[in-house]
Amino acid sequence: MAFNITSGPTATAQKVVLYGVEGIGKSTFASQFPDAVFIDIEGSTSNMDVKRMPSPRSWQMIMDEVEDVKQRQICQTLIIDSGDWAERKCKEHLAVLGKWTDSNNDYGAKYVALEKEFGQLVNKLSDVVEAGINVVVIAHAKLKKKEEPDQMGAYDRYQLKMEDKTGAMLKEWADIVLFANYETTIVTDSKTNSKKATGGQRVMFAAHHPGWDAKNRHNLPDKLPLEFGAIAHIFQKQVAPPVQTIPQPPVEQPQQEQATATATVETPQENQFSREPFSIDSGINSALAQLMTANEVTEDEIKALVAEKGYMPFETPVRDYPLDLVQGGLVAQWDKIFTDIKAKRAY
Repeated sequence: MAFNITSGPTATAQKVVLYGVEGIGKSTFASQFPDAVFIDIEGSTSNMDVKRMPSPRSWQMIMDEVEDVKQRQICQTLIIDSGDWAERKCKEHLAVLGKWTDSNNDYGAKYVALEKEFGQLVNKLSDVVEAGINVVVIAHAKLKKKEEPDQMGAYDRYQLKMEDKTGAMLKEWADIVLFANYETTIVTDSKTNSKKATGGQRVMFAAHHPGWDAKNRHNLPDKLPLEFGAIAHIFQKQVAPPVQTIPQPPVEQPQQEQATATATVETPQENQFSREPFSIDSGINSALAQLMTANEVTEDEIKALVAEKGYMPFETPVRDYPLDLVQGGLVAQWDKIFTDIKAKRAY
């Protein structure tokens, strides 16, 4: 049997693990993913205006809800909140079966059973991704002492608040592992030698570090602000290029009709921007520029829409727009932006 060979990146749904310290806003951050639906196991979204499925009362209910999302495809992003609480439900399920006990004579059998059972959930989440739905697994963080063979002494390291086997499985499964924390700077007083912590900005890390687990496959910066706009470009739908039409030979018309047609072409239409020749300012954010180019959206069309909504004056070049407006307002909501622009073109 002969198989086709493909090359280049392929547009697929993403597998994301987001973990971090308590109260930093993990659920709020996850709620900004496209068309998100929560399976809220720990009740963290109770005071949030989000779409959620019934709170699972058992391990089997978690599995059934994931299967339901796969079958009905009711969202663009499924969020498991949280992975460590799902693991807790898994342990409760195994305890009923007598496979998760406090016996000292099982020789690690309960951890093997946990890995196997939790792996069933990971497999189901993979099926959801194959159906074209992003999956985000939120988790809490814990500090654990770690000692490398070539280092002297142990040091604290953040990792998923899960058992070693299940935590490692989830990290290996994910395309993106983000660690969220508060960025602090220690300042030492030169006179008193006392130390003071300053800062407190919320950030997320996307690359491995001795102090935490993280990774990504999208060349993200090592550190980003804890804002969805910083990664929104990864989750944009692929836009099909404009259809190329084959020009038809001109049809001869009677002299009177030809004159009328010429007059019609020369009459400018109101409320329509000039679209020839098409070009993009090189200073515009690359993610936004790609979307504009794919859809042949001009800078004037963007400026008109932004000015209409009262965000920026029409005279402000798109390259000078604030980053949060570009990434969080234009790139992250491109489908709606482009729909509004097409509606204006129709007038």
